[in-house]
Amino acid sequence: MGKSNAKRLREKLAREGYRNPEANRSPFALTDMRSRRTKTKKDHLYQHKHKNHSFNYKNDGSFLFI
Repeated sequence: MGKSNAKRLREKLAREGYRNPEANRSPFALTDMRSRRTKTKKDHLYQHKHKNHSFNYKNDGSFLFI
């Protein structure tokens, strides 16, 4: 891909000794400000779709061989 005209102009200003306009940007311009958190115990408990269906009930993988 080619360079944009704005990027060419910024590089030209930096080459000529002027201040680069990228340095004027806020430090928060490129940061992701959305807050993220891990799920709590209550979030995990309410996540189950089929609450009354315990698929692992009495099924721990063991068996009795006589």
